[in-house]
Amino acid sequence: MENEPDHENVEQSLCAKTSEDELNKSFNLEASLSKFSCIDLEKELEFKNDLIDDKEFDIPQVDTPPTLESILNETDDEDESFVLEDPTLLNIDTIDSHSYDTSSVASSDSGDRTNLKRKKKLPDSFSLHGSVMRHSLLKGISAQIVSAADKVDAGLPTAIAVSSLIAVGTSHGLALIFGKDQNQALRLCLGSTSVGGQYGAISALSINNDCSRLLCGFAKGQITMWDLASGKLLRSITDAHPPGTAILHIKFTDDPTLAICNDSGGSVFELTFKRVMGVRTCESRCLFSGSKGEVCCIEPLHSKPELKDHPITQFSLLAMASLTKILVIGLKPSLKVWMTFPYGRMDPSSVPLLAWHFVAVQNYVNPMLAFCRGDVVHFLLVKRDESGAIHVTKQKHLHLYYDLINFTWINSRTVVLLDSVEKLHVIDRQTQEELETVEISEVQLVYNSSHFKSLATGGNVSQALALVGEKACYQSISSYGGQIFYLGTKSVYVMMLRSWRERVDHLLKQDCLTEALALAWSFHEGKAKAVVGLSGDASKRKAIVADRMVEILFHYADRALKKCPDQGKIQVMEQHFQDMVPVIVDYCLLLQRKDLLFSQMYDKLSENSVAKGVFLECLEPYILSDKLVGITPQVMKDLIVHFQDKKLMENVEALIVHMDITSLDIQQVVLMCWENRLYDAMIYVYNRGMNEFISPMEKLFRVIAPPLNAGRTLTDEQVVMGNKLLVYISCCLAGRAYPLGDIPEDLVPLVKNQVFEFLIRLHSAEASPEEEIYPYIRTLLHFDTREFLNVLALTFEDFKNDKQAVEYQQRIVDILLKVMVENSDFTPSQVGCLFTFLARQLAKPDNTLFVNRTLFDQVLEFLCSPDDDSRHSERQQVLLELLQAGGIVQFEESRLIRMAEKAEFYQICEFMYEREHQYDKIIDCYLRDPLREEEVFNYIHNILSIPGHSAEEKQSVWQKAMDHIEELVSLKPCKAAELVATHFSGHIETVIKKLQNQVLLFKFLRSLLDPREGIHINQELLQISPSITEQFIELLCQFNPTQVIETLQVLECYRLEETIQITQKYQLHEVTAYLLEKKGDIHGAFLIMLERLQSKLREITHQGENTKEDPSLKDVEDTMVETIALCQRNSHNLNQQQREALWFPLLEAMMAPQKLSSSAIPHLHSEALKSLTMQVLNSMAAFIALPSILQRILQDPVYGKGKLGEIQGLILGMLDTFNYEQTLLETTTSLLNQDLHWSLCNLRASVTRGLNPKQDYCSICLQQYKRRQEMADEIIVFSCGHLYHSFCLQNKECTMEIEGQTRWTCYKCSSSNKVGKLSENSSEIKKGRITPSQVKMSPSYHQSKGDPTAKKGTSEPVLDPQQIQAFDQLCRLYRGSSRLALLTELSQNRSSESYRPFSGSQSAPAFNSIFQNENFQLQLIPPPVTED
Repeated sequence: MENEPDHENVEQSLCAKTSEDELNKSFNLEASLSKFSCIDLEKELEFKNDLIDDKEFDIPQVDTPPTLESILNETDDEDESFVLEDPTLLNIDTIDSHSYDTSSVASSDSGDRTNLKRKKKLPDSFSLHGSVMRHSLLKGISAQIVSAADKVDAGLPTAIAVSSLIAVGTSHGLALIFGKDQNQALRLCLGSTSVGGQYGAISALSINNDCSRLLCGFAKGQITMWDLASGKLLRSITDAHPPGTAILHIKFTDDPTLAICNDSGGSVFELTFKRVMGVRTCESRCLFSGSKGEVCCIEPLHSKPELKDHPITQFSLLAMASLTKILVIGLKPSLKVWMTFPYGRMDPSSVPLLAWHFVAVQNYVNPMLAFCRGDVVHFLLVKRDESGAIHVTKQKHLHLYYDLINFTWINSRTVVLLDSVEKLHVIDRQTQEELETVEISEVQLVYNSSHFKSLATGGNVSQALALVGEKACYQSISSYGGQIFYLGTKSVYVMMLRSWRERVDHLLKQDCLTEALALAWSFHEGKAKAVVGLSGDASKRKAIVADRMVEILFHYADRALKKCPDQGKIQVMEQHFQDMVPVIVDYCLLLQRKDLLFSQMYDKLSENSVAKGVFLECLEPYILSDKLVGITPQVMKDLIVHFQDKKLMENVEALIVHMDITSLDIQQVVLMCWENRLYDAMIYVYNRGMNEFISPMEKLFRVIAPPLNAGRTLTDEQVVMGNKLLVYISCCLAGRAYPLGDIPEDLVPLVKNQVFEFLIRLHSAEASPEEEIYPYIRTLLHFDTREFLNVLALTFEDFKNDKQAVEYQQRIVDILLKVMVENSDFTPSQVGCLFTFLARQLAKPDNTLFVNRTLFDQVLEFLCSPDDDSRHSERQQVLLELLQAGGIVQFEESRLIRMAEKAEFYQICEFMYEREHQYDKIIDCYLRDPLREEEVFNYIHNILSIPGHSAEEKQSVWQKAMDHIEELVSLKPCKAAELVATHFSGHIETVIKKLQNQVLLFKFLRSLLDPREGIHINQELLQISPSITEQFIELLCQFNPTQVIETLQVLECYRLEETIQITQKYQLHEVTAYLLEKKGDIHGAFLIMLERLQSKLREITHQGENTKEDPSLKDVEDTMVETIALCQRNSHNLNQQQREALWFPLLEAMMAPQKLSSSAIPHLHSEALKSLTMQVLNSMAAFIALPSILQRILQDPVYGKGKLGEIQGLILGMLDTFNYEQTLLETTTSLLNQDLHWSLCNLRASVTRGLNPKQDYCSICLQQYKRRQEMADEIIVFSCGHLYHSFCLQNKECTMEIEGQTRWTCYKCSSSNKVGKLSENSSEIKKGRITPSQVKMSPSYHQSKGDPTAKKGTSEPVLDPQQIQAFDQLCRLYRGSSRLALLTELSQNRSSESYRPFSGSQSAPAFNSIFQNENFQLQLIPPPVTED
């Protein structure tokens, strides 16, 4: 309870200072607790009996109705079968539960595993449930314990037991017996300190059912029985269990002659008390031996007197918890184990806990055992079936985030848990909700650790039991009759549930009024937890709580007014009341106390004008959600006035239409609504207040009719009014109330008739002489023809075919025709809407309307032959809607088509042709219609490709499209090309002939042939002849010469010779060169490019010196770059002579202008030309050997005579590059050679390594290897170390013939690996399991002395299998190209091109170089050393 520490401290201090009177009152209550519990539970049972039918649920009759305290609060509905044979069931976290707020360290030291089980934290439990427990110090007993320690050397308290008396045991062997009366007087002091010195401290106490006997267990193992009436010692038992062990627990059962004790040896004994001939004896029987597992907690099942006849009591059940498991045994009629259950994994220091309680599950009362160790509580329901067997069923278990040291039932629904940091948690068992958390560290709880460690007898206990004892406090906590007693070192505290009134009052004392109301409401609704003190049936309980809530509400209202800020801003006051007043309104309405709300509460809050305003505003959401219907006239009036004053008229309108307005001044409200334009509210008041439906229509008509009749545009407000009027008329005709709800059924026919009579009036009430007839229908048609006709159509749908309804329909239709056809002030659209409406009505199967067909002809004339050409698309659309609505039957079709063609209504023509399946004519409709002409392509495609049309129809469309192909191409060439490719692929030449316009033909062919146009055409299926492609190329040369090369790169089907002729015809030299190169005539292509370059250079050379900037230099550079690219592309596939024939003329051409220019007068562009020449030299250096280039330059007569200075920089740069590349090659070769040498040395060492046998005998026959069966018998040694005779291996079938060689397999390794035959899997060989023979020892190699060393057999000229595997393994380790392969290729390159290190591959393209592989990489680190 982190959020309310102050409240809790206040409560604790209040509890600590509780007066003696209050404590006495609580003890008076407890003294009669059994009586109280009986009465209270009998009432609860009566309540349950109202809800449960005995026959329906087959409930057995019992002699005495069960009245066990705090059972039957509410029935559980969990009943999950429990399988004893499966001990893991309860350890599975099947149900995730809530975690709770804590302010202790328990949350941090509960271990990571528990954090996984946490859910989102709940709201603070104090604000939800208030203070659930009352926490009191028993001052009298506490004082006397301290006094006894001082005065009679009683020692510190060690154990407590509670019944109708309170017994406290001490460390010096005394048992102090206190009464539970007002004085808490010491009744008896049993035992003496001298006996205590002999027996040790009291380690356990137990009082029997009738509070007549007390059993004391001692730290040194003795047990005494005392008479609590007289204080006499009845028995002193010293031989009930093994000596030298402390008594951890002693418990009476329901049978006063039977008790159970548990000692620090982990054993459990049954004590039977007998009295024979006046002599009291005690017989002991071992139930559980500590040698089988140490029990540290026992709990017999106790039943109250009310449940003494319960069938389960005859078994005298006992639950025991050892360090590893839970046992439930029956002591009667004979000893029997009913359940054994292991814990599973848990913290060894956590304390096992057991607690029984009777609970009601599915209308049966049965005992439930709670057991836990650590942070999970398991609940087991124990039942007896008809056969007499006991069944244990698992219930929902409880996950916690702290470790427990005590578990106590306070009633069947509520449990109190104590965690390891001494914090109490009150939990509702069924919802697993934490109700309250209380710190009890001030109690200074007594722990039983010394007895668990058996310190009094020398500490002779197991380490595991001693570890559990660190947190054991079994004897310090005792519960009786709904109270829990906690024994501290100097005090005794009692905790019990507060009554419901006390919980509410406690919150009120803390000034938590809102929380108090919420808690009281949860009591009212029966949703509260741990409820005490509410009895009777549901209605009686609700009445009691409601009375208390009303008192709190009055107090709350007084406090709201009292705490209001007297001065300051009005907003502060408003905020104060907005926080307080809604609470009052909420609870008054929840309690259904409108009388209280609108009389006393309203009068009280009306004293403050701000509070009154807030109160009235609070009512709004309740009125709008129809939760508050009846309001007093005074409040309703104040409400409307308040919203009027605040200018919130829209809110007023929303409120009025949800109110019962019979108590208002209707005329005044109507006036207010009209003035403030609240038309919805006005209509509602007329309808509900006066059952008047026509007056609102008249009022609205008077506003919107004049501007419409005058032809003026309506204002926004008038449009809103018109729309409301249409909706209102629609609602009235449909029998619905406006704006929400329904008209009373008896009024529906009357309202419909009234509205129809109103609409078809000839004149309005106060009509002027010049008013036209049927003003209301005319106004609505002018306002919104379509919507008004929709309203009528909906109404006609609802009509039943009685005579009056038919007459109304016909009358309305006649009026509509009269108003619209005889007037010219309606638009074509409006007229069309009317006839569409009529066509729909006439097309109905049950139609009873009559309309003259000549009217439809008039409409057709009106729409197709207007006086002006305006609104063409609107008229066409109107006529189309009319035809689609069924109006087609009203016309003569041939006349309709003629008029539509004349009026250019192409959509109408399409509609008609579609009906007659004249699809070819529809193409004309599309082509003539400028708005839809592009849709013609999709239309043709759909007709020709979608199934459902006949062959004749498709043929007519195909022919029509072919006739109009030029039109289609000019419309959209790409779409036309797609269409032709799909449906006219066999007639492309015909299409081309039809296209006379060359530009159109060019666009069409480009769309058809050029894949870059974005059209997805399969060129293979198209099968276009080369002549068409060449025709396109020629057109391309004419209209777009710059795009020819790019287009040729993507075109496929053309002949090179013919295309070259075309390009030569149009003098497109670059294109010609590209085609020659593609043809394979590299030299021809080069000559053309060279000629272009030379002509550009000549232009520069002869250029005048007066121009500073020359654009032709850029042309020279571009041409030169293209020429270089041509040479580079093709040099790989040429020999040395052919390469020189390309590069040297290019070099000559670039150097020629420099030779011509005088050295004295340098040319204007000489520097630029030099850089371009340098570019040529750099490019050709990759393909021509450097000496050849230098030789060619030196042979030139110009440079041969001493002009080398001009190209000195160029030559030096080339030499530097050559030196660098040569050094790089030598270094790489050296590295690779060293690497390969190192690898081969390693390989040789591993292959020639000797073998070391593990033993000197054959692994099969177990004879010494020297003892051979025959002279031919050889010795086989494997790399795994096993040694065999060859005959033994052959007998075991461990040989295989592969490629003429005998392969041996190690028998032991292969059999242990369960391999019967030799596997070729290299990975298995690598593991050494299937190992080829390494050594063969023939008899001739053996020395006479039997020297076990052996020489290697003679080597074969080829690698043996073992060597091949080793070499393969080495290669795999490199995971790259073989070193040999690298060296081979490098040596080939060097030998063939000794002076051109990186001249590229000179061989045919079929030769794939390792260096050209994209994954090639050099691994210049040493390879990993192979494992031996």
